[in-house]
Amino acid sequence: MKKILIIEDDKAMVNELCDLLKGANYFPLVLKDYNNPLEEIFSVKPDLILLDINIPYMNGQLVLQNLRKQSNVPVIMVTSKNTEIDEVLAISCGADDYITKPYQANILLLRIAAVLRRVNPNQEFYSYKGIIVNMQKGVIQSKNQEYSLTKNEMIILNYLLIHQNRIVTRDELMTVLWNNNEFINDNALTVNISRLRSKLMLAGCPNAIETKKKMGYILL
Repeated sequence: MKKILIIEDDKAMVNELCDLLKGANYFPLVLKDYNNPLEEIFSVKPDLILLDINIPYMNGQLVLQNLRKQSNVPVIMVTSKNTEIDEVLAISCGADDYITKPYQANILLLRIAAVLRRVNPNQEFYSYKGIIVNMQKGVIQSKNQEYSLTKNEMIILNYLLIHQNRIVTRDELMTVLWNNNEFINDNALTVNISRLRSKLMLAGCPNAIETKKKMGYILL
């Protein structure tokens, strides 16, 4: 389970983030010592940090600048500031991504999953809209339910997750599935997509895969 360190002094926001992360199968940690944030970061060894700009003693940008001298741990800036200069400063200081308050919970989870995928493309778990995709077991997990995927369904979902929010062509998917070494009825892909959609819907993610006419599919 991935550990995510929350550096945020608003207690209500911290509680909200902890609940959100637990529900997405992450292990939330909360920074306690704002006098020595780097010492605590290195002690708990998080997989990702959610860092607010406005924190006591040292602003988040300075924390990030000092952190980057010693560590490449992924950092997403979470702040109420939403001007372009704030985003530029956050990224220039070494942030991997940036999101402003108030944020949509699902958008934050997508950002977290996307950053973790970039730094560890061979990871076995993906978080998507509140569900967990367990690549090793070949299942999607939602609350206390598991839905088994076939090999082809898992290959399709994995490819769509890696290329989320861009159109994936049918030819791409057929190449990934069958390597074009043999003739495959084009309907076979349609059937696999349909079955995958049904299982995602059962897991609480209806309309996850959108068909783009004459182009392919996109995971929203």
